[in-house]
Amino acid sequence: MGETFSQFWKVSDKKESEGKSILSRKAAAEDEVPNYATINGGDSAASCMPCVGTVSRGCINCPTCQGTGRIPREQEKQLVALIPYGDQRLKPRRTKLYVSLAVTICLLSSSLIIFFLFPRSIAVQPAGLNASSIAFNSTMASINLNMTNTLNVTNNNFYSVTVIQLDIEVLHLSLVIGKTTKKNLLNIGSLHSGQIHYTVSCQILDNNTYNICTWAKIKVHNVLLHIQGTLTISYLCHSEQLVFESYQYVDCRGNATLPHPLYHRPP
Repeated sequence: MGETFSQFWKVSDKKESEGKSILSRKAAAEDEVPNYATINGGDSAASCMPCVGTVSRGCINCPTCQGTGRIPREQEKQLVALIPYGDQRLKPRRTKLYVSLAVTICLLSSSLIIFFLFPRSIAVQPAGLNASSIAFNSTMASINLNMTNTLNVTNNNFYSVTVIQLDIEVLHLSLVIGKTTKKNLLNIGSLHSGQIHYTVSCQILDNNTYNICTWAKIKVHNVLLHIQGTLTISYLCHSEQLVFESYQYVDCRGNATLPHPLYHRPP
C-alpha cells in the first residue's frame, strides 16, 4: 500500500514538472514573438506572427523564415511584396474616363493632322502675254519672236510648296518653234499665290505667217500660238508634275506689244 502511494506521488510530480516546463517555454516564446501590423489595418488577432512549434492549429510555418520571423540578410533583395486582392490600389478610380479621354485626344489629333497635311490641289493658271519683241528676216522669210508670259500658281495647302522646274514648249501649226526650261523658281507659302515670268525665244519659218505679219494692208497681225507646259512642284518630300496648256494670240506687227486676251483650249 505504501509502495503504491509513493509511485502515484512520483507520477503526479513528474506530470506537474513537465506541465510547468512546457508552460514556461510557451510563455517565454510568446514574449519573444514580435507583433506585425496588417496591411489594411486589421485587428491584432489577424496579425502576422511566427507559429510556435512545427505545426500549430490554424497556422503553419512560413517557408521563408521557417517560423522565426527573421530571414538571412543575403535574402533581403529576394523578397516579393504581396498586395491583398481587396486593396484599393488595385482598383483605380475613373478608369473608363481616362481611357475615353485618351482615345478622344488621339482621334482628335489624328483628324487634325490628316486635315492639315492632306494634299490639296495646286492651281496653275496662265495669265497671258506680258511683253514681246518681233524681228523679221527677209532672206529666210522667218520671224524671230521673243515673248514673256506670266503664270499664276495658287497653293491651296496648309504648308508651303516649292516650284523647282518649269518646262515650256511653244507650237505654231503643230510645229515646235521654241522651248525653255527654268529651275528653282520660287517658294509659295500656305494658302498663298505666286507669279512666274518666263521668256521663250521662238522662230517661225512659214511663208504665209511671214506675209501676214509684214503685209501693211492688213490691220490685224496676230499669230496663234499653242503653249504647253509642265510645272514640277515639291512638298513634304514629294514631287508632283502639273501639266497645263493654253492658246495665245501674239501681235506680230511691231517690236513691242501690249498684253492680249488669252484663249484656252475648249474641253
